[in-house]
Amino acid sequence: MRINNKNFRTIWFENNIVKIIDQTKLPHQFAIKELKTVQDTVNAIKNMEVRGAPLIGATAAYGLVLSILEKNDLNYLKKSSEDLISSRPTAINLKWAVDRMIKKISGINDKDIFKKALDEAKLIVEEDVNFCKKIGSNGLKIIENISNKKKDTVNILTHCNAGWLATIDWGTATSPIYHAHKKGIKLHVWVDETRPRNQGANLTSYELNEEGIPNTVITDNAGGILMQRGKVDMCIVGTDRTLSNGDVCNKIGTYLKALAAKDNNIPFYVALPSSTIDWKIKNHKQIPIEERNSEELSYVEGMDEKNNLRKVRIYPLKSKSLNLAFDVTPAKYVSGLITEKGICEASNEGLSKLFK
Repeated sequence: MRINNKNFRTIWFENNIVKIIDQTKLPHQFAIKELKTVQDTVNAIKNMEVRGAPLIGATAAYGLVLSILEKNDLNYLKKSSEDLISSRPTAINLKWAVDRMIKKISGINDKDIFKKALDEAKLIVEEDVNFCKKIGSNGLKIIENISNKKKDTVNILTHCNAGWLATIDWGTATSPIYHAHKKGIKLHVWVDETRPRNQGANLTSYELNEEGIPNTVITDNAGGILMQRGKVDMCIVGTDRTLSNGDVCNKIGTYLKALAAKDNNIPFYVALPSSTIDWKIKNHKQIPIEERNSEELSYVEGMDEKNNLRKVRIYPLKSKSLNLAFDVTPAKYVSGLITEKGICEASNEGLSKLFK
């Protein structure tokens, strides 16, 4: 997708260095950061310089490539794998990518291991681009149907950032939006601010602006009244982990949006590549929910009137805060899952039909 009318991906490998768009600098500054060691990739994931389940997985894959470059040693590779998996616990793509890489390079001769690892990491990247593009083609049909019936602008509400900045290109929740825009369908997107890190305001709105798609940033709690007043035609979000029964783990606040959508008979869709499906966990209470630093809540960062970035505290000094990063939306509130293989019911039966 585009930034300043130039096409970019979120991550690429060049001259034995992993390059990323540093998302902690957006939207105020566009900066490309170089990752030269496996620890650099761990830090990039932990500090959310890269974020979004598919992108985290790709970063971890390249992290193992860097690990091999640093020290072609099985013990070091094992330690690198453990460090990467523990860097952020909720998104299943992280462990999926690490496990896939280790399986691919197990038993490979030392002289061939770097090439095999790099080829597999690049394959993971290309697969994600392809999957996200197909998610867009499949989700486009839903937007087209609404547009044909309404014969007016389609208003879509999304939460957090499930855009191309969360993947390699196209995005998950945004991919159908981008496809619809390219087809000339009139769109408007309600962008949840998504406290505390404001990924909606800082990233989703930024993306949509760069692509010329009309959007409005709203507080996280405004979605309900917009739905009540008929200003939302559909909701579409991403996911960091979807269980085989259709339960969806996504950015904190997603569950409340799903409840509001259900109460107002508004379709609520979840877009995901198959790498985000967890086939093993059967009960959503077993999903490790990441608890992040409380300072993400108590401090905000932004531009002052002199265009300087400033960080200020907004909570009383004595106040405690709890910063859970994700919640779970039960399958009964999900209208459908949009995947690279098609759209299905949020259930074991629905997913099993697509992914036998």
